[in-house]
Amino acid sequence: MNTFRQLARKPETIPAVAAWYLADIAESRGRQELFSRRVPQRLKALREHAIVESAVSSNRIEGVEVEQSRIAAVVLGASRLRDRNEEELRGYRQALSLIHQQGPALPISEETIRLLHRLTRGDVWDAGLYKEKESDIIERYPDGRFRVRFTTIPAAETPAAMRELLEAWSTCLLESWTHPLVALAAFNLDFLCIHPFRDGNGRVSRLLLLLQCYHLGYEVGRLISLERLIEQNKERYYETLERSSERWHEMAHDPWIYTTFLLYILRSAYRELEERIGRQATPRGSKTEMVEEAVREFPREFTIRDVERACPEAGRELIRRILRRLAVNDVLECHGRGPAARWKRKGTVT
Repeated sequence: MNTFRQLARKPETIPAVAAWYLADIAESRGRQELFSRRVPQRLKALREHAIVESAVSSNRIEGVEVEQSRIAAVVLGASRLRDRNEEELRGYRQALSLIHQQGPALPISEETIRLLHRLTRGDVWDAGLYKEKESDIIERYPDGRFRVRFTTIPAAETPAAMRELLEAWSTCLLESWTHPLVALAAFNLDFLCIHPFRDGNGRVSRLLLLLQCYHLGYEVGRLISLERLIEQNKERYYETLERSSERWHEMAHDPWIYTTFLLYILRSAYRELEERIGRQATPRGSKTEMVEEAVREFPREFTIRDVERACPEAGRELIRRILRRLAVNDVLECHGRGPAARWKRKGTVT
């Protein structure tokens, strides 16, 4: 809520690093539909692997672990659960399945947030319920010392804070205060600062991150585990979160530190996806099919540069030959010369 209060002022500039990440993510998002059609069997394997990695990593960040030999049975199977940790791991998988199955149809609401918490916490007495007592974020050291890293919203104020956060999310997107992915990071930061539940806030925040990505049209989390990438950068995750939450209560904090980190995670996910699928060796003739498919998917007008971004494996000369052939066949027409020329679709690419 306090980050959205800052965004309501509609900041005039975005830090350069954040802008670079946003541009990279936008290019990758433009290619995700093409990837989804290229190697369906490979994508199926990636989806299954991502579910396991996400459930394991998100719980492990919070210190919840199960035996390595039991992971597949707990996450993908229906075997009898042995302890509390296994229950929470399977609950996270159920929450992931709900998000993957319903995607944008699952609303960003208090009911959804409470449901996600209930799934991840199992039979704990306060699963799905907002905290009843104050619950500051405390860091404990091996020698027994501890420090308060952040003082969260008081329990009595939590319901109102959550309602304000959800309303701010909707209004921010509707009125375009900022880029939608910046709004996503703002929501994530404010949710963690509110800290609405006694326990399990981190896991719910990562599930909401995935769900909101779906709502905004960024579906890389279906194939590449965002939670695993966060775990691999765990120290940076906690560092940026702490730095961005400083003076949050006074609305004098710097949300860009944490925002840039989350954008880095999304860009990393897209790059990994392209390394696994988009840049792998392709059989003879498939590059031509890829270019033709891109032409079918583009708006009526596009440039050679648009095709190059969508088909990174195809060289410019190959793209030129294909476009010229399509023009000869009266499928395309060209306006202008050189790389800036606009190509316009006249007929159907077959």
